[in-house]
Amino acid sequence: MAETATTQEKEYGSGSSDDSGSQNPVIYERPTGIKGIYAHPVTQVTMLGVVCFMCPGLFNALNGLGAGGQVDTKTSANSNAALYATFAISAFFAGSINNRLGSRLTLLLGSSGYALYIGSYLAMNIHPGAGGFVIAAGAILGICAGLLWTAQGSLMLSYPTESQKGRFISIFWTIFNLGGVVGASVSLGLNYKSNANSVGNSTYIAFLILTLIGSTIPFLMVDPQKMIRTDGTKVTSPRHPSWKVEIYGLWVAVRDDPLIIMLFPMFLASNWFYTWQFNAYNAVLFDIRGRSLNNLVYWIAQIIGSLIIGFLLDQKKISRRVRAFSGWGVCFLMVWVVHIWAYFYQKDYTRASVLTDPKITIESSGYAAYIWLYFLCGILDSMWQITAYWIMGAMSNDPAKLAHFAGLYKSIQSAGAAGIWAGDGAKVPFMNIFVSTWVLLVVGLLFALPMLYLRVKETTGLADETLARMDDSGKIASVEETKGISAQSEKA
Repeated sequence: MAETATTQEKEYGSGSSDDSGSQNPVIYERPTGIKGIYAHPVTQVTMLGVVCFMCPGLFNALNGLGAGGQVDTKTSANSNAALYATFAISAFFAGSINNRLGSRLTLLLGSSGYALYIGSYLAMNIHPGAGGFVIAAGAILGICAGLLWTAQGSLMLSYPTESQKGRFISIFWTIFNLGGVVGASVSLGLNYKSNANSVGNSTYIAFLILTLIGSTIPFLMVDPQKMIRTDGTKVTSPRHPSWKVEIYGLWVAVRDDPLIIMLFPMFLASNWFYTWQFNAYNAVLFDIRGRSLNNLVYWIAQIIGSLIIGFLLDQKKISRRVRAFSGWGVCFLMVWVVHIWAYFYQKDYTRASVLTDPKITIESSGYAAYIWLYFLCGILDSMWQITAYWIMGAMSNDPAKLAHFAGLYKSIQSAGAAGIWAGDGAKVPFMNIFVSTWVLLVVGLLFALPMLYLRVKETTGLADETLARMDDSGKIASVEETKGISAQSEKA
């Protein structure tokens, strides 16, 4: 049988690690043939990536144009502020919702809001007075996005073994950002000969169709309860206890792993920079062709950056702690390179000057330097996000705990994004947005550094997995009790 246990030790879903042989979980026989390929963790993470390719990937492509492809950035900024405000609230509780409903259903519910959001921009293109609909659609999408990204984080971080996490995150991030690449390519092709400064209906319709297709993919994914990792360990499924116990589990996850708080500034910064990149740089300086080409290059850079940092974070020849500090160092270097370069552009324009200055086109002198900067912005974004996910993955292998961590990550990330998008909607000076972005990125890394030193270990043991030892009533068993219960159940 595909799920026959071959050892007598406690199985708690940790996954083995090439970094340590200290854990002896139950080993299951993986399915073979077509079923084995379909139920392979790489296949399932690939399908997860396709969901995000079609939904948030195309959302990113639209946002990456600046102003959602429109001329006026105010409606887009206010919609994003509403989106991230509800996103922050939704994501805070989404870990509990995910553990209660299951990751597949949570992913399905989360993917449903993206078509509405893209459709709202189509409506505004047809009816220019529909700005209120765009803002409302943004608020609804925020609720859905909190669910989608929490389910995504739980699945992506729990399917690989410890030594595969960087690779799996990179696989997901590459496919996810192909959505941005494809979306940007469609936009560039449809708008290349346009003299307007906004995208046409055909762009929005193409995005809408793809997003609707993407929202059906969770139906086709394997039930996480049936997933077996490549090393034969079984993925622990959340037990679906009461809502009260799930909310308590969120508290336990933070209480028993308080160093996660040291990552909160890094989480806060992780979407903050989009406002400057998309609206205060790409949207205001370039015509629609330039914006579209910049957008394409940005999402290609995301893929390249994800492959580079994923390769570094999964190097088996160096210890996990060294990899953690190496990833931190690469991010720190990139923050300074990008923002020193960007400063020399930002100091030369303001909100007032861009109203009269001619737009930069792809034929303009010096355009190549501008697009290279945007390329590096994409590299930095992917490296930052993957490093943050990898650090969380180094703290736990339990899907329930990872769902709570992913929810906190997206909640704090979205709270920051809501604030800075609201600032852009209120016409905060571009330089203020730029400086706040630079400072917050540096502060986020400085706070994360002692956390890496104190918390990241060579492997994650049962002692670290409090939620895996918590029963449906909320009682937490000791490591010894858990092993004893497991031994008795195996003999039975």
